[in-house]
Amino acid sequence: MQAWRVHENGEPGEVMRLDEVERPTPAEGQLLLKVRAANINFPDALLCRGQYQVRPPLPFTPGVEVCGETEDGRRVIANPALPHGGFAEYVVVDAATVLPAPESLDDAEAAALHIGYQTGWFGLHRRARIQAGETLLVHAAAGGVGSAAVQLGKAAGATVIGVAGGPEKARIARELGCDLVIDRRTEDIVAKVKEATGGRGADVVYDPVGGDAYAKSVKCVAFEGRIVVVGFASGAIPSPGLNHALVKNYSIVGLHWGLYNTMDPAAVLACHEELTKLAAEGAIKPLISERVAMKDAADAVQRVADGTTTGRVVVVPEGAAR
Repeated sequence: MQAWRVHENGEPGEVMRLDEVERPTPAEGQLLLKVRAANINFPDALLCRGQYQVRPPLPFTPGVEVCGETEDGRRVIANPALPHGGFAEYVVVDAATVLPAPESLDDAEAAALHIGYQTGWFGLHRRARIQAGETLLVHAAAGGVGSAAVQLGKAAGATVIGVAGGPEKARIARELGCDLVIDRRTEDIVAKVKEATGGRGADVVYDPVGGDAYAKSVKCVAFEGRIVVVGFASGAIPSPGLNHALVKNYSIVGLHWGLYNTMDPAAVLACHEELTKLAAEGAIKPLISERVAMKDAADAVQRVADGTTTGRVVVVPEGAAR
């Protein structure tokens, strides 16, 4: 079978190689899945660079999120266990972790539902305790992680302010349902948030970017606001001024969704059931900007790494349902 493998760390477009490898054999407690769609996540780029918190042995196959088909014909979503990731024709996964793919979503949409939407739901509901009527500020609102948070924020009854870079991404953020969109390239984020909230600021900030986005957030977070730290797509990890958090009475909360898989797996299942319900109601729907062939996966991962994509880019192996 074909599988993309990383033989040395570096930029995805340079180090990912399409190899012919043996089809994996499931061990006890595992299932073999035919990959129907594999969603590209920013951590896939970090894995290629050797910058992720998990560093699988070389060579490895990236791809942490798939929609696949079991040998008995069930359509499921799963997180393949590294080093044998999802950018391959077949993967093995732990049977206890697979979840049914929502019937309301196609394969690419289902593949993109899991990590980004689970992260958004846990970040907004478990960590930030968002309430209807509050104002939610979402950075990178047109991206894969941000677009999920926008939809989940609207579903929770929040007023959503989206930050995007450039007119095209701003347009997409508006189409996703943002009540206000701020183009960070031409507009003052802090001033716009304060103007939109009557000087109060955002009750919840969802930040998958870090760096300057975080620096702007602390200047426009509300009294008793919550900043949810999701990731550092900018490449810059901020150093919070805890004296500032003390003076302004806001909370800085971290969200590492993967930890729930080991610490509270029942909560992951309950979240999936809620997401499936929201998808069936049409309240959420992953934004799939591209469906690329297996041969184009390395280029697609590089574009995600470079921040030039919107929504989700999904790899669809030849012959897989779309």
